[in-house]
Amino acid sequence: MIITIDGPAGAGKSTTAKGLAQRLGFEFLDTGSMYRAVAWAALSRGLKLQDEVGVGAVATGMMLEWRGTQLFCNDTDVTTDIRQPEVSAGASVVAANPEVRKAMVRLQREAAMGRNIVTEGRDQGSVVFPDAECKFYLTADPTKRAERRLRELEERGHPSTLDRVLAEIYDRDHRDKTRAISPLVKATDAIEVDTSGYSQGEVVDRLEEIAREVLKVR
Repeated sequence: MIITIDGPAGAGKSTTAKGLAQRLGFEFLDTGSMYRAVAWAALSRGLKLQDEVGVGAVATGMMLEWRGTQLFCNDTDVTTDIRQPEVSAGASVVAANPEVRKAMVRLQREAAMGRNIVTEGRDQGSVVFPDAECKFYLTADPTKRAERRLRELEERGHPSTLDRVLAEIYDRDHRDKTRAISPLVKATDAIEVDTSGYSQGEVVDRLEEIAREVLKVR
C-alpha cells in the first residue's frame, strides 16, 4: 500500500510522513533527499545546476541507496552534506530538469515496489504514484511555513532571517507550480489538510485517523 503526501515547501510533509509511517508500521520514502542528492552530486562535479544535459547525465547514472536512515550516493554517505543550504536550494532547480525527474521517478517506483510506504514530495500523488491507495495534500500559510523552515535552519546551525526565508518560500512555490514537468498540483483525489495552527503531533494524528479509515488498517 502507498500513501502519498504532497504540498509546498515548509508545509510539514517530511516530518509528518515520517511520523505517519512510524504509526502505521510503513516505510518512509524521502524523495526530497533524492533530489538534494542530485544537486549535491552535480555541485561536487563543478556543474552549474542549470546545465540540463550535464545534470541529467549525473542523475541518470547515479546510484542511491538507503542504509537505515543514511543515504548513500554512489557509495558515499551524503546524509549530512545534502542538508547544506546551497544544496537544498539547488534541489528545486534540478527538479525542473526533465531527465532528472525521469530518473528519480524510476528510482522512486523501484524503491516502493512490493512495500508499504509513506512518500512525500511535490508530485507523488499526481505523477509518481497516481494509483496510490491514500493521498494527502498538505498546505499552510506562507508565513507559518517560513517560520518552520527558519527553525529547521537554526537547528542545523544555518541561521537566517524570517524575511529572507519567506522570500525563498515564495520563490520556491513559484518555481514548483510553474515548471513545465510535474508541477506542484493537488491530485484530484487527494485529501487537503491545512497544517496552520496545528502542532506536528496533531497533524500526524489527523492523517493517521484518515489513513486507517481509507486503508482499513487497524
